[in-house]
Amino acid sequence: MTGADPGQVFREEAAELLADLESALLHLEQNPTDREPLDTAFRALHTIKGSGSMFGFEAAASFTHHLESAFDRMRKGELAATTAMIGIALAAKDHIRILIDDPASADTAVGDGILARLADQSGSAAVSAPLHGERDDEESRATWRVRFRLAPDALERGTNPLLLLDELRGLGEAEIVALTDDVPPLEELDPTRCHIGWELILTTSHPRSTIEDVFIFVIDETELTIEPVSATSEPGVEQEPVPAEMPVPVPAMVAGPAAPKAEPVPEKGRAQPAANSIRVPAERLDDLMDQVGELVIAHARLKQLIADSVDLQIKSVTEEIERLSNGLRDITMGIRMVPVDSLFGRFRRLVRDLSQELGKDVLLTMSGEETELDKTMIERLNDPLVHIIRNSLDHGLEPAAERVAAGKAPQGRIHLSARHAGTRVLMTIRDDGRGLDRERIRAKAEEQELIPPGAKLSDAELFQLIFHPGFSTARALTSVSGRGIGMDVVKRTIDGLRGTIEVSSLPGGGTEITLGLPLTLAIIDGLLVRVGQGRYVIPLFAVEECVELPADVERRHANRNFLNIRGALVPFLRLRDSFAVRHPPDPYQKIVIISSGDKRVGLVVDQVLGDHQTVIKSMSKLHADVANFSGATILGDGSVALILDIAQIVAAGQTQELRREAC
Repeated sequence: MTGADPGQVFREEAAELLADLESALLHLEQNPTDREPLDTAFRALHTIKGSGSMFGFEAAASFTHHLESAFDRMRKGELAATTAMIGIALAAKDHIRILIDDPASADTAVGDGILARLADQSGSAAVSAPLHGERDDEESRATWRVRFRLAPDALERGTNPLLLLDELRGLGEAEIVALTDDVPPLEELDPTRCHIGWELILTTSHPRSTIEDVFIFVIDETELTIEPVSATSEPGVEQEPVPAEMPVPVPAMVAGPAAPKAEPVPEKGRAQPAANSIRVPAERLDDLMDQVGELVIAHARLKQLIADSVDLQIKSVTEEIERLSNGLRDITMGIRMVPVDSLFGRFRRLVRDLSQELGKDVLLTMSGEETELDKTMIERLNDPLVHIIRNSLDHGLEPAAERVAAGKAPQGRIHLSARHAGTRVLMTIRDDGRGLDRERIRAKAEEQELIPPGAKLSDAELFQLIFHPGFSTARALTSVSGRGIGMDVVKRTIDGLRGTIEVSSLPGGGTEITLGLPLTLAIIDGLLVRVGQGRYVIPLFAVEECVELPADVERRHANRNFLNIRGALVPFLRLRDSFAVRHPPDPYQKIVIISSGDKRVGLVVDQVLGDHQTVIKSMSKLHADVANFSGATILGDGSVALILDIAQIVAAGQTQELRREAC
C-alpha cells in the first residue's frame, strides 16, 4: 500500500498550525499581557520550523526561525506585543503559508521586506540570531540531564535523531554520549530499527519546556527523562563525552561496558498521549455518506417489498436492518459535523484588516462556536459570511465621530452567533451600526422597477430587496463594497443550501441577519405527499401542521386563496394548479401548513402519505432553472419524487397574497 506523501501531510498540519497562529496573534493583540496566546504562537512557530526542516521545506523553516526568535524574546519580556509587531507577524504568517503551499510563487522581496520591518521593531538580534540560538548570560543558566530513546521504528517513520541532537546543542552547551546497551549482535542487527539511546548534560538558560519542545513530534513514543543537575555533579555515564562541535558517530558493534539503561519518563516529565484519532481525506467521508444514502434507499425498497408479507422472520430482519441503517446514518453524519468555530475563526483577521483599512475601531465577538454543522455547509458558508461582514463594516458601522455624536461608544461591534433550533442551525450576524435606510432602499427598488411606486411592503419584505442582483444603496464605490453583487451571492448560496435569510433592523440600532440552515445536505426527514399521480417531498423542518381543506372554502371562496387557522389568515397554494395536474382531485384534499421565517403558506395536496427518510439527489444542469424544487429523491419502488423548495414556494404564496390585496 502506498503511504501518504510526507510533504502533503506536513502541509495539512501546517495549515492547522497557521490557523492556530493567526488566532493566537489576534487574541494577543487584544490582550498583550496574556501569556497563553503568546505561548501558543511560539509553539506553533517552533513546530512549523522543526517539521519544515525535517520535511525539506528549508525556506519556510529558515523564515519562520526569525519570527520564532522574536517571539522567544517576547516570552522573556524583552519585546512587547505591540499592534505593529502583531501586524508584522500576521504578514509573516501569510508569507510562511505561501512558502509551504507554493514555494515557487513566493516573492523573495516580500519576505525580505517583512524581515526588515521585524528588525526595525525588535532589533537586529531578532533576525540575525543563529538558527540554534545564542549563548546566554551565566546567571540564568541551568544544567539538565536529558536521556532519551526513540521508538524502534522511528527511523522508518522519518525521524532523524541527529536533527534532535543538533537542536538540543543549539540550546546551550551539551555533552553527548550514545547509549549502546540495546544494540544487538551484528548478525541480528536490523539497520532499519533505532537501537541507540542518548544522554546529554545540557547547560542552558532555556526552561525545561523548551527542551521538551524539541521532542514535540515524537514525545508519545519516546522514553524521555529530563532532570536538573547541580553544576558540580558528574555525568552519570562512564564514556568520554562527544565534543559538542562533532556529530554523534554510529558506535562500532563491539563489546564494551554497558551504559545504564534509560529510565521510563516520570509522569510529570512526559506529555500524555493525545486522544486516539486518524486523519481521513474528506473525499472518503463523502463516499461513505453516498454509500449510506444508497443503503437507506435499498432499505426503503425492501420495506415496501415485504409490506404485505406475513412472514414474521422477514419483518424482524427488516426492522433490524432499519435500526442498523439508521444508526450508521447518524454516526456518519456525526463524523461529518464540525464546530462552527472553524468558520468563525476566519473572520477575526478579516475584521481586523478591514477595520484598519476603513479607519474604524471594531470589536468582533462570538458565541455558540461549539455548535456543529456539516463540513460541506461550513465550506460553502465562508463567502456569504464574508460579504455580510464586509457590508456591516462598510455600510452599517459609523465612523467613531458619528457614533459618539449619536451617543454610542466610539468602538463598533459585530457579533457572530450560532445555535441549534430543532433540525436547523440559526447563524446570526448582528452589528450596532446605523441600521438599514428604509427610504433609500425603497427609492432604489422603485428606480430599478423592482417594486411599483407606493407599494405596501413590510420591513421584512423591503429588506429582502437588498439581495436582488445589482442592488446597492452605496453612494460611492469603494474597494470593500458598492457594486451590488455581494448580497446577491449571499442569497444564491443560502438558497443553494436550502436555507433561509431573515433581516431585521432598527434606525440607529443596528442590523441583524439570521441564516437558517439545515444540519446536513445529504439526508433529511421529509413528509411524502401525493398531488394527482405524482409524489413530492416537503422538508419536515418546515412543516407546522396538516389540516383538511374545508369544503366551504372551495364553494364560497374559490377566488380567494386563504384559510383561517385559529384566527390567523394563511394564504394557500393549490399545487395541482402550480404543477398543471390534469388528474381529477381527491374528494377530501389536505392542506400542509409550512413556514419560512415569520411567513406561513398552506399547500393543498391530494393525500399525505407519511414521513420519509429522504436521500437528496441534486438536479441535473438541464433542470437547474426549474422553479419550486431543490432536488429529488428515489422512493422505495424505484420512482423519483421531487423535493419542494420551501423558500421559493413561500415567496410565491406571499406574492400571490400581495397581488390579491392590491386588487
